[in-house]
Amino acid sequence: MNEHTPNVTAVNGRLRLAKRHAVRRKLAFAGYGAVAAAFFVFCLIQLDLDYGRLLEGAAKFAGTASKMFPPDISQWNYVLSAAAESIQVAVLGTVLAIVISFFLAFLAADNITPHPAVAWLVRGVASLLRAIPMLVWALIFIVAVGMGPLPGVLAIMIGAVGSLIKVFAQSLEEVDEGVIEALRATGAGWFAIVLQGVLPCAVSALLAWCVMRFEGDLAESTILGAVGAGGIGYELSHAMRSYKFDQALFVGFVIFAMVFSVELISNRLKLSFRKKS
Repeated sequence: MNEHTPNVTAVNGRLRLAKRHAVRRKLAFAGYGAVAAAFFVFCLIQLDLDYGRLLEGAAKFAGTASKMFPPDISQWNYVLSAAAESIQVAVLGTVLAIVISFFLAFLAADNITPHPAVAWLVRGVASLLRAIPMLVWALIFIVAVGMGPLPGVLAIMIGAVGSLIKVFAQSLEEVDEGVIEALRATGAGWFAIVLQGVLPCAVSALLAWCVMRFEGDLAESTILGAVGAGGIGYELSHAMRSYKFDQALFVGFVIFAMVFSVELISNRLKLSFRKKS
């Protein structure tokens, strides 16, 4: 009887400790929720939104929508040409970003970086690139190189590099450490570890991220055109500024078809990557 008493006491102690931790977590969540709710209310009060304008805007939107039908397809050749340019901008920007990020990711991954300081530096640069919106990059490059598709390519490349370095490095860090240690035990160098151990394990994840990034960059390329970075976004912006809402609707249909088709293809590719992995 006495032999079991310490065990029961220890179990009861652990249960009480677990209950205390659970209560603390609940109180922490409740506190975070209260702060978030208070901040939400503060934003509503501070911004002083005029909700009556919603009704006015809805009436104006209904009037604008009535002018969109039927869609005007008379400029279809210019619209389709601009859509092709948007795809080209997205392809070039994404491919360049993939190439750059692929090499830098091996320096940023904690498990295979040559030195922790190198990983910290690469991750810091990637964070800086991600912190600046792609639209701002487009405006910067428009000032630097002028209007057209080139600033769009450069903006997509820079914006995608910041994101791809992060996700590529995370995918490389998810490789089983046992594989790396086994290669190190055989005396393999850094390049051998990367080529024979890390890359074969992570290639499916890297390809999936590439496809997903292109999907997002294509949508971004349609927006960048509105600020003069080439592509179908310029056609949409021009139609709206000219109050040619029927032409704008046709451009919107083309954008939807373009993005939806790429998304459908990318979903199939990502599914095939998952099956292979």
